[in-house]
Parts: sequence; C-alpha cells; structure tokens
Amino acid sequence: MAPSQGPVSTTASTCTAETARGRHRFKIAGYSLHKGPAAGKFIRSATFYVGGHGWSIRFYPNGHTSKDDANKNFICVYLELMAEKNTTEVRAAYDLSLVDQLTGESKVRFNPMKPRAFTGEIPAWGARTFIRRTELEASTYLREDRVVIECNVTVIMAKLEGKAQLTTCDFQAPPSDMSVDFGKLLKTGEGADVVFKVEEETVRAHRIVLAARSPVFKAELYGPLGDKNRGIILVEDIHPDVFKALLHFIYTDSLPAMDDVDGRESKEITQHLLVAADRYGMERMKLVCASKLSKRLDADSVSATLALADRYSCSELRGACIRYIISSNTMDEVVASRGYKELKRACPAATVELWEKASKSRKILYAEQRDIFIEELD
Repeated sequence: MAPSQGPVSTTASTCTAETARGRHRFKIAGYSLHKGPAAGKFIRSATFYVGGHGWSIRFYPNGHTSKDDANKNFICVYLELMAEKNTTEVRAAYDLSLVDQLTGESKVRFNPMKPRAFTGEIPAWGARTFIRRTELEASTYLREDRVVIECNVTVIMAKLEGKAQLTTCDFQAPPSDMSVDFGKLLKTGEGADVVFKVEEETVRAHRIVLAARSPVFKAELYGPLGDKNRGIILVEDIHPDVFKALLHFIYTDSLPAMDDVDGRESKEITQHLLVAADRYGMERMKLVCASKLSKRLDADSVSATLALADRYSCSELRGACIRYIISSNTMDEVVASRGYKELKRACPAATVELWEKASKSRKILYAEQRDIFIEELD
C-alpha cells in the first residue's frame, strides 16, 4: 500500500546566546615616564564590569617580554579577567583601539575573529604587536604625553546547548534630534532677545543659548556690561557669513555644510571660523576646524597653516603641520614657499620647534633602518 501523500507538518526553534556589552577607556598620562628598558612590565587600568565580571586593560609600554626580540619595538595591550585562579571559563569577544586625541575618534588596532576563553589560569588575551612605538609617537594618538586605549567587551552569558533558549527583545531609540530643533530655533528667530549688527546685516539670537555655549558671550550679555548690551550689539572684524556659521555651531554643535563652495574657499572659511572660535572661547569648534584643516595640508599652504595655529595657540593643528612637513617628501618645496618666509618672520618659536622635531625624526628613522639592517644580517 502506497504511503500517504498528506501535508507535512513543519516546526522551527531558535537558540540564541545572551550577551552583555561594555566599553572602557584607559587614559595613560605621562606616557614618556613609563618608557624604559624593562620589558614585560605593564600598567593596569581600573577594574570595570561587564556581564557580572571584573575586567581591566594591561598596557605594556616596553613590550611583552624581553625574550622575544621581534616584538621589542612594539607597544603591547591585553584585556584581563580580574578573577581568582579557580574561576570557571568566561567566554568573551573584544577589540582594542587607540583614540585619536585630535578628533576623539577611535580606531580598532586589534580584533580577534573568535571569542576567547578567559579563566583563572589564563586570565588575559591581547596583542603583542599592538602598535610600533615609533608609529605611536609620531601620531595624533599621543598628545601632551597622553595615550588613550579603548576596549569593547562582549561577554557571552549563556552556552549554546541543544534546547532553545529564551530570546530577549531589544530595540533602540531614534538618534537625538536636539540639534535639529535648536537649528530651527536659530533659523526662525522665535523668542530671540538679542540683535547683532555685523557689517550691514542684522542677526537675531537668544541670550541664554549663547551664554550657555560661549564664556565670551556670557560675559558680554550677563556680565557687568550686560545691561548696556540690551540694544543692538555691534560686531567688528568678522564677516557676516562667518558670524552666522559661528552661531550655527553654537546652536547645533556642527559646522554648516559647505557643499556649494570649492576646496580653496572652503579652506579659507574654515580658517576664519577657527579664528572666530578662538575669539569666542569655543574650544570644541576650534578643534573641529583644526581637524578639517589638518586633512587639507599641502606644501604651498602648510607654513601659513602652521603660523595660524601658532598665533591662535592651537597645539593640535601645530603638531599636525609639523608632522606633515617632516614626514613628507616636500620639505624643499615648503622651505621655498612664501608662507615659510612669513612663518620665520612672524613665528620664530614654531620654526625652531619644526627643525628640532625634524632632527629627532631623522634620528629615529636612522635607528629603525639600522635595526632592520642588523636583523636582515642575522
């Protein structure tokens, strides 16, 4: 008798491992003070907790071990489970990043493809060749003798077994639209209570917003002269478009789009915005402008940009200009430019710093090439 050809009953189940995620930033101040001949010595971060377990970051400024000559020129970074020796296995995925202190952005330098098993016997996993020491010291990851390491940890809370696990639901709230709302407030001028005259244009704004964002505006609007500034306030030595862009940043925490201007004009506007940011004590805006300018350096303009950074005490941009000059193959073009002659006249201290670091960079490069040559001989 033929088997029945009736409908087939289909069922399904899902097995999901629950996880806990956390992030920790470890700031190493006084980086140069930790350098020395002793490999295998590490600095440990404060303990942070993810998935009910304590973790810390190990930072080896002089390499993991003196026995491994191949890694002696590298910084080593590990993630450590802070646990007793009899602790059972904790499975976790992780990555290790360096934070660019010019932009605040982090860049992943080490990311294992699979989760690691942390135990009391093997509590730490990481990268022995996290970054070459000379590369770190020539980058924006090291600023004012400070380095910041970021670690993302994902602890796997439940083992995957044969039966289905309870699946938890999660959702994310939409991103903040506060800057959009404040941008509309500036555009409409609704409730504005202060008027500025910039050349032939008048600009309306809100005192409390300006005072909250700028110490200079706070002193001007609410300080001893605040009562005298109840009428129209005259703003001198600044272009209306630059002043409007300054207000745009105050209200939205971002620079206005410059899609309709060419690269050279956009660069000039950004330079004027950096000056305005310095004038009104807008440090974050100043750094944002500095970051944009640091990405547009060339042999013809780098000297002028260095002079600008020196004049307005922007150490981040000054450092970026100096690194560009000494690391590029255009040193002769830079020295021959009109901007360099002006730099020597107006900013002698910056010129001295440039040549001191160029000399130091050459010595480091020579030492690296010598080490490579010796290794090849061996």
